Amino acid sequence: MTLSLVLVVAAALFAVGLWGALSQQVVVMVMMGIELMINAVILAGGAFWWFTTPSPDGQVLLLVVIAAMTVEMAMGFAVALLLHRRRGTDMTDMASELKR
Repeated sequence: MTLSLVLVVAAALFAVGLWGALSQQVVVMVMMGIELMINAVILAGGAFWWFTTPSPDGQVLLLVVIAAMTVEMAMGFAVALLLHRRRGTDMTDMASELKR
């Protein structure tokens, strides 16, 4: 496994996530696309740290980022649930109508 191969996989993962986030209108699918893009960045960052200095310092920072990402996705799903309860739909164009 080389650094360039890992970066190609990360770029492909980011491209799939970008396509998913831009082409979908369902809130959950958009969030899944964003999740894929963040995972691609984490993969690229972890690969850089591993191939430049193979110490656990970078991996610990990536675990902190993954924990923060988990909280962010939980909040996003809470907003999607609120949108579904208020409007009965989960489309992104209805999200602007959440204001009172």
